[in-house]
Amino acid sequence: MDISKLIQSQRVFFNSDVTKDVRFRTDALERLYDAIVMNEEDILKALKEDLNKSSFEGYMSEIGMVRDEIRHFIKHMKRWSKPKRVPTPLAQFPSKSYIMAEPYGVVLIMAPWNYPFQLCIEPLIGAIGAGNCAVIKPSAYAPATSKIIAQIIEKIYPSDYIAVVEGGRKENSELLENRFDYIFFTGSTNVGKTVMEAASKHLTPISLELGGKSPAIIDKSANIPLFAKRIAFGKYLNAGQTCVAPDYVLVHESIKNEFVEALKISIKDFFGNNPLLNDNLPKIINEKHFLRLLDLMKNEKIVIGGRNDKTRLLIEPTVMTDITYDSAIMQEEIFGPILPILAYNDINDVISDLKTREKPLALYIFSTNSYIQKKITNSLSYGG
Repeated sequence: MDISKLIQSQRVFFNSDVTKDVRFRTDALERLYDAIVMNEEDILKALKEDLNKSSFEGYMSEIGMVRDEIRHFIKHMKRWSKPKRVPTPLAQFPSKSYIMAEPYGVVLIMAPWNYPFQLCIEPLIGAIGAGNCAVIKPSAYAPATSKIIAQIIEKIYPSDYIAVVEGGRKENSELLENRFDYIFFTGSTNVGKTVMEAASKHLTPISLELGGKSPAIIDKSANIPLFAKRIAFGKYLNAGQTCVAPDYVLVHESIKNEFVEALKISIKDFFGNNPLLNDNLPKIINEKHFLRLLDLMKNEKIVIGGRNDKTRLLIEPTVMTDITYDSAIMQEEIFGPILPILAYNDINDVISDLKTREKPLALYIFSTNSYIQKKITNSLSYGG
């Protein structure tokens, strides 16, 4: 595939102004919705092959979210597209002022492997809904999902409107050498830096959805069984390979042991007595990532889980205690089914420590004390 020619053909198509018509955009999204419904079984099979996701998890965290997003866009797109009347400054009297929404043009969507369908199609929905043309680059680490995405897109859209470029680093590099009107990237911080550097050469606006170490803070007022269940669900969904998963837990010393016991119960409820025998335990994406996670578990106190199956790239939901900020596992985003627990005595110390660390993508507060909730939310910065 000649990527430069592909981008040029999309630019010609965009300049025809066809994509700006609301009816055209609505029709494009309706076709996408119908294609997803028609190919749902094949999408779920691909997610099972790439990440061992169950049908329930695949629908809940990927297909269902995408379908909801399409319906939301179709419902509101006409209103969003209307010019918005705004006040006119006195210096411009007697003119009238409006805010006009317009598309960027030809956009590049670079998707990750952890939610390979959802994080590829959701940005596409926004691109189509806003009237853009788009080139989609699925992750090479999720080849089955990449293939079904390519098949769906090629069947419902001409390539000079929406196109899929499959492949690995070579294709990524070639895409980034070209000028796009907007780039939407989801992935690691290191690759995000490469994307930003490439975009800067053309002054291309970008959105970077990256990762980080997102803490969960539990104070002594917590409903321990309920909060343990919620943390276990959020952490071990997709084997912890979720950018907004709780990366580690900060729990008040007085309830630490009770919280660990509650986690054991929740993990057993979700995955059974032996998670490695659970056919729906999500797998680690590849051997390199698998070995990295095993290395992070070395020389640490494991109180739950810890077993693995290298042949199937499975790691049990794992919990570690007696962790400090100096521990190896606290030096990078985990992105796996390993949950370190750090104990604290004073919430002010927690806030002071977190202020010295990189801003997390998410922060979770588990407390029934409104004063503690407000103190944390008003003191700390977090989010994309």
